[in-house]
Amino acid sequence: MEHRIKELRASFGWIQEQLSEKLDVSRQTVISIENSRYKPSLELAYKIARLFQLMIEEVFIFVKGSDEV
Repeated sequence: MEHRIKELRASFGWIQEQLSEKLDVSRQTVISIENSRYKPSLELAYKIARLFQLMIEEVFIFVKGSDEV
């Protein structure tokens, strides 16, 4: 799965710390998500999408043929 979180965060002019505060998660969590080391829960994924005023499919992109379900 790919995502646009870093790109969206930058377009809003937010630093990682600001995004983490808005999502009520640690800065390390934001870093891990942005670097694709951590996949957010469905609840957090929806929270991220709502924060950017987008549908979840506009933030997280399923890549066909990946080993993820």
